[in-house]
Amino acid sequence: MIRSLAGKIKDVGDGWIVISVNNIGYLVSCLTATENFKKNQEITLHTYLAVRENALDLYGFINKVELEMFELILCVPKIGPKSALQVLSQATPTLLIESAHKNDGAYLHKLSGIGKKTCENIVQYLHGKLEKLPATIMVSTDSLSDMQTDAIDALVSLGYDMSTARDIVVKISDENSTVNSLVTQALKQIR
Repeated sequence: MIRSLAGKIKDVGDGWIVISVNNIGYLVSCLTATENFKKNQEITLHTYLAVRENALDLYGFINKVELEMFELILCVPKIGPKSALQVLSQATPTLLIESAHKNDGAYLHKLSGIGKKTCENIVQYLHGKLEKLPATIMVSTDSLSDMQTDAIDALVSLGYDMSTARDIVVKISDENSTVNSLVTQALKQIR
């Protein structure tokens, strides 16, 4: 399994790049807008290798959160790598998690433009997996500050589940909050 590639970009196309690693060019389908990539730019991508009967396809992601969400979406019935990449190009990991928290496929459909049935399948699958999601996915949402993330991590290390910790920290946060005050207030509310 190829989990990451680090090298120079040799070619850029619509939705793909070629990365040269030790004089071997790897064609990688990308989520990130490829117009941001420049030839001869040094890059490191987290990758997923999709093995099919007649092909080996590499999918590349700038950060590990996108890769983990991609792998999670792949577990949804009737969604393959190309569809999972398309879903992530239209909906951020934050939006997917928020939709799953609400168990609302219509919310995801309305905000992302993904098909209604696909949205319902994704949300139903993710809703059942919220407690088991990797911590990096759960705390890396766009709306969380570093302070909120630290408070959530502290609560999780004390044994509280990720979704409860996140919900409470988001609810009690204000501009005067510190990590200590968030953890203290959250512990009072949880008990």
